Amino acid sequence: MSHGADHVWSVTEHLDSILGQLTPLEAIELQLLDAQGCVLVEDVTVPVALPPFENSSMDGYAVRVADTQAATREHPAVLEVIGDVAAGSDALPSVGPGQAARIMTGAPLPPGAEAVVPVEWTDGGTGGGPATTMAAHSLDPSGAGGEVRVHQGAGKGQFVRARGSDVAAGELALAAGTVLGPPQIGLLAAIGRSAVTVRPRPRVVVISTGSELVQPGDELGPGRIYDSNSFVLTAAARDAGAIAYRVGAVIDEVETLRAAIEDQMVRADIIVTTGGVSVGAYDVVKEALSSLGGAMDQAEDGPGAAQGHVEFRKLAMQPGKPQGFGRIGPDCIPLLALPGNPVSAYVSFELFVRPAIRTLMGVGSVHRDVVRAACVTAIDSSPEGRRQFLRGRYDRTSGTVTPVGGAGSHLVAALAHANALIVLPEAVTSTEAGDELDVVVLG
Repeated sequence: MSHGADHVWSVTEHLDSILGQLTPLEAIELQLLDAQGCVLVEDVTVPVALPPFENSSMDGYAVRVADTQAATREHPAVLEVIGDVAAGSDALPSVGPGQAARIMTGAPLPPGAEAVVPVEWTDGGTGGGPATTMAAHSLDPSGAGGEVRVHQGAGKGQFVRARGSDVAAGELALAAGTVLGPPQIGLLAAIGRSAVTVRPRPRVVVISTGSELVQPGDELGPGRIYDSNSFVLTAAARDAGAIAYRVGAVIDEVETLRAAIEDQMVRADIIVTTGGVSVGAYDVVKEALSSLGGAMDQAEDGPGAAQGHVEFRKLAMQPGKPQGFGRIGPDCIPLLALPGNPVSAYVSFELFVRPAIRTLMGVGSVHRDVVRAACVTAIDSSPEGRRQFLRGRYDRTSGTVTPVGGAGSHLVAALAHANALIVLPEAVTSTEAGDELDVVVLG
């Protein structure tokens, strides 16, 4: 859809324009640890039951039920110890009537055994008082000899992990669309998968602009400020699931910025710039990207021909009115140009960049959760015709939200204490204490 230069875009229009031009990244096969944080694109079924054999859930003795069911402390069952079974054992003794095999947690249940009595229910095989540990009994290769007194019987299958009790062979382990976190990686390893097919995590390059910006840790000169935007946006990109690269602040010089952007194309699935998108005299991002886009637009058609265009827009929102979006380079890399004020940059990231990252990842839902909450205090004024996003502290237990700090787009400290964005619709100019509003939950 074509709009004139004076068109004011709604938040929804701008977001739809961005997401409408994005598709999930091509799937690739990755080793398990490399696939952490990625989205699975295949259904994974269980090739063998888990666990693959009956095994003990306790240190103790593998027994037949009939031999111990009448056992009491006053009248213990006295059983012959015929061998030891350790985890990983393959040569297993066969347990017959009146016999027991000393067994360790995770060890396979030997033939003839029906249950495990914990060592705490026995004298530990010493012939003395009740034992509380098997640490004193090193497993002997043969393990035969001696006896154990059992003073409490175990029912059939007690303290035994049945074959397939976790997942059965042929069962669905993980469905396509699952984001692979540590537990999912562990399950894949447990069923023998060394690699899986996933959509890779998008690579996001963050570039902050401004000759006034100083690297944290360096000395501030007159008129200088520390570069916080590139840090918060890089961290936000990682939090969204991306592999993020932070580029140091670039000075307000068109060719320098243009060269920096061109250098980053080789490692980017998305490029994010912050600063230089308003109507100020020194807003070089517009000029750099416009000349970049212009050169690309004039490139000859054909395989590998460079194409691109970045459009700068005015949005009906506060903070974050100036925004830019387009595709640059021969691979048409998405570029989102965000405002330079810290709060504007972060709010813009949450509303536009994060959904773009999640779209490239191929996740089912790309948006933050939005809930209704009662605002604890009144909000005196909100600009008519703009959707305002205020920082807030959301209490899930009480279902309330409290504004944090003011509406200024430079209030970084307030942002650090917020866990939500309070949304005031375009038609709302003020609210009373207790009014319910939409709240975007962060994190």
